[in-house]
Amino acid sequence: MLRTLIAAVAASLLALVSQAHAQSAPAPELKRGVNVLGYDPIWTDPAQGRFQERHFTEIRKGGFDFIRVNLAAFRHMDSSNTLSPRFLDRLDWIVNKAGAAGLSVILDEHDFNACSEDVDTCRTRLSAFWSQIAPRYRNAPPSVIFELLNEPHAKLDADTWNALYPEILAVVRKSNPTRTVIIGPTQWNSREKLDTLKLPANDPNIIVTFHYYDPFRFTHQGAGWVPEMKDVRGVTWGSDADRATIAADFGKVAAWAKANNRQILLGEFGAYDRSGTPIELRAAYTDAVAREAERHGFSWAYWQFDSDFIAWDMKRDGWVEPIHKALIPTAP
Repeated sequence: MLRTLIAAVAASLLALVSQAHAQSAPAPELKRGVNVLGYDPIWTDPAQGRFQERHFTEIRKGGFDFIRVNLAAFRHMDSSNTLSPRFLDRLDWIVNKAGAAGLSVILDEHDFNACSEDVDTCRTRLSAFWSQIAPRYRNAPPSVIFELLNEPHAKLDADTWNALYPEILAVVRKSNPTRTVIIGPTQWNSREKLDTLKLPANDPNIIVTFHYYDPFRFTHQGAGWVPEMKDVRGVTWGSDADRATIAADFGKVAAWAKANNRQILLGEFGAYDRSGTPIELRAAYTDAVAREAERHGFSWAYWQFDSDFIAWDMKRDGWVEPIHKALIPTAP
């Protein structure tokens, strides 16, 4: 019996050491990424999924080192806010297969509209989500990164978001004390709201994110989900002044990052692909944003792999070459 007890204690200590090692190991440096799986039927019917296992390898071979997985998880919760086994199984598959392909993974809770419309419901469901997800991946490698919530806005104004997100972060930190977590400011992760984001000084394992779709009349012309943009066409981009604006905008973000000693993730950028905008203009814009981000040491994630703003054409089963080359100039 004594030997059994000693063996059990040794096994427990080994598990604790393994967990501590996983938690203390440095997260890999994020460089070039792409948003994936937000609008894929794979979540409800894997047999109908557009995204297949081989796409993880294609993304890695294509020059990217991480994916940002857009999780609309609230719809996969029951009345007690418990995530469905099917959703969790699919998420495990994504994390495991992406890791096997050499990709870091950002788990991005993407229910930004539901959260921004009803703060009390958001608090309950977002807390329930991370109460289930954080412990599930507590022993995952540091290459698995958590993003608390995409694009808070509307009722999640600066004061409300600064009060809410620490509650959610505390849920994560119970099981993942040093895992890298991504947090962005309000107003759809606007760079103009970085100064309003109040971060804990004693938590260095936070990456700050912002999204960039300026000028909006160019990047979202023809976008049917934006009423004021659905009939806009023919807006061009590419002048010296246009490029100078990106440089100035990113320079301000870089200055904020330096002053606050924070790493920056440009979590989304791109120009809508169904507007009739010449792809040469869209590619030039994409290249300019990506290169300016890199010049300042920001990691970035293009919006998005497929669905719209596409980098990968599912029908043609290949990269949209002008966009791919704009993102990864050295791509074969």
